[in-house]
Amino acid sequence: MLFNLIIIIIFIIIFFYLKKLLKSIRKKKVFKSKKFITFNKKNLNNWMNLTKKERYNLSKKESIDYMDKRKNLLSEIREEYKKISKVNFEKGKKEK
Repeated sequence: MLFNLIIIIIFIIIFFYLKKLLKSIRKKKVFKSKKFITFNKKNLNNWMNLTKKERYNLSKKESIDYMDKRKNLLSEIREEYKKISKVNFEKGKKEK
C-alpha cells in the first residue's frame, strides 16, 4: 500500500515537471520564430497570424519597454533641471 502511494506521488511529480518543461520549450519556440521589430503594411499578415495571447504578450512587452524608456528620459530631465536650478540659485546668491 505504501509502495503504491510512493509510486503514484513520484509519477505526479514527474508529470508536473514535464508539463513545465514542455511549456517553457513551447514559449521559447514561439518567441524565437515570431519575433518582430516593427509592424507595417508588409508584415501585417504576420501580426494577424499570431494568436491572441502572442499579440497580447508582444504589445505588453512593447508597452513595458516604452515605459522604461520614458522613466529614463524623465529621470534625465529631472537631473538636468536640478543642475540648472542649482546654478541659478548660486548665481542669485552671488548677486545679493
